[in-house]
Amino acid sequence: MAASVRPRIPAAIDNPAYQAYLTLRVGFVVAPILFGLDKFTNLLTDWTTYLAPSIDHLVPGSATSAMLAVGVIEIIAGLVVAVRPRVGGYLVAAWLAGIITNLLLLGDHYDLALRDLGLLLAALALARLATAFQPTHNTERL
Repeated sequence: MAASVRPRIPAAIDNPAYQAYLTLRVGFVVAPILFGLDKFTNLLTDWTTYLAPSIDHLVPGSATSAMLAVGVIEIIAGLVVAVRPRVGGYLVAAWLAGIITNLLLLGDHYDLALRDLGLLLAALALARLATAFQPTHNTERL
């Protein structure tokens, strides 16, 4: 009887793949939201210096308004990862591809582009791991 009263801990908690999934999920929720919020405060850096002039000329408004839009998109991406990591992982990967393209066009931050390529690969890994550890949201009933 005592065994049935003991709280059940999901078997996945001891699974290294599940631990990697949780690490990536938390990271890709927290980081985009924090970076997105920083676009409004510029505490970490002046984000407008990372906007390639060719991109700046394509988007309407100033570089500052473009970075505010980027901040909103990053916050949304982090929230999507929180709610739907399968979709959010691919969303963050696509967003990082855009950031990499911008950095390559800027021509001055190849080290950051390479780092962001690593993050893109991690976001893809999150999306794939989410298929193993998240319910499918199947509404089909018996």
